[in-house]
Amino acid sequence: MNSRWAIWIRVFVVMLASLLAASINAKSAEDAPKPVVLKAAHIFDSVSGKLADPGVIVVVGKNIQAVGSDAAIPPDAQIIDLGDATLLPGFIDAHVHLEGQSSDNWYLDFYQEIFRFPAEQALYGAHYAKLTLEAGVTTVRDVGSDNYIALGLRNAIRAGMIPGPNMLVSNYAIGSTGGHADQDPFPPQLVAPHGVIQGICNGPDECRAAVRYQIKYGADVIKFMPSGGVLSLTDPVDNVQLTQEEMNAIISEAHAWSRKVAAHCHGDRAAKMAIAAGVDSIEHGTFLQDDTLLEMKARHVYLDPTLSAGYWESKHLDKVPPVVAAKARAAVAQIDQMVQHALKIGVPIAMGTDAGVGPHGQNAVEFWLLARDGMTPAQALMAGTASGADLLGIAGQTGTLQPGKAADIVAVPGNPLADIRATQHPIFVMKQGAVYVGSK
Repeated sequence: MNSRWAIWIRVFVVMLASLLAASINAKSAEDAPKPVVLKAAHIFDSVSGKLADPGVIVVVGKNIQAVGSDAAIPPDAQIIDLGDATLLPGFIDAHVHLEGQSSDNWYLDFYQEIFRFPAEQALYGAHYAKLTLEAGVTTVRDVGSDNYIALGLRNAIRAGMIPGPNMLVSNYAIGSTGGHADQDPFPPQLVAPHGVIQGICNGPDECRAAVRYQIKYGADVIKFMPSGGVLSLTDPVDNVQLTQEEMNAIISEAHAWSRKVAAHCHGDRAAKMAIAAGVDSIEHGTFLQDDTLLEMKARHVYLDPTLSAGYWESKHLDKVPPVVAAKARAAVAQIDQMVQHALKIGVPIAMGTDAGVGPHGQNAVEFWLLARDGMTPAQALMAGTASGADLLGIAGQTGTLQPGKAADIVAVPGNPLADIRATQHPIFVMKQGAVYVGSK
């Protein structure tokens, strides 16, 4: 009898286990996201720069499964037909500052920069991150943020706590005492001066330490300031602010930690020094000369001209301090010619806006500005997709509409190769398979 009971118990346990496994599998099948098929009149190939008709993308979970009109459509897929529109890779903005936003009141901005609590400023940043994503920008490189606000935004977005683009952050920008990375000249007894931990360094050893501090606190990329800037009060726009040895230390240390390096650089001489040190990109590049641009092409150093910064800043130069206005006018007068020369020479160009200087959520204005300076619409779109991914070191993850890549997808009305300003009005935005604008 005991033997029979033992057999029946074993049979019962096996049957129960089978039923539980079947239930779990059924529940998993129910919870698995349904495939999504996106359809539109056109699709943009950011590798070739060409448009294909019609556009079809199959998305499963967070990734693209298939692309093209011959893609197999899963029988249980949700179909989203966007009509007369163009499907593109999610835009990549390689130069933003999500923590804040300038207004036409420079003096109020100056006050709030010092006296707004970091937690309050982070809430503003969360709002700007949402605006950026809704503008079709699914990835940004945030190149300079105080109080680790950009770092906090990046982490909260990755955790799914707030909506926003994928973020690569630099934390504090690195530069010399009194340079563009440093604070304005506040009385030191009222506002504590920044030191190495905030990126202010003098001499190669301190510069290496400044890099290590940014990496210690989570930096994905290193930003440094070898040249003066426009919006600061006390430095010329184009002077050299770091020695060759300091630049060598910053870049070699960052590369030793597998971090790319972006150089804020308006001046030509400072750019030459940064390029010699092995920098990965020149931000702004306002006064670059042809021989410098030729060297950038030879070394595959990206130019990130941030035309939007001058476009927005020039709208209210009568409301900023005269020293800032004079520097801005000089920069605006020169940068278009520099970009036109860079295009003729063949310098690799990525799309960056310096958003924060101008309004967040208007990132696609940069496409129009690049086209105005001589890029074809296709070249401009490639600068803000595949080229941006290459610069940021994430080409294996995003930047193109290819199977296996993240489902970072934007749709704009009509044909952006015929009207590049269509990019300013996205009708659909998907990041990693989740829809933020359009049909849900």
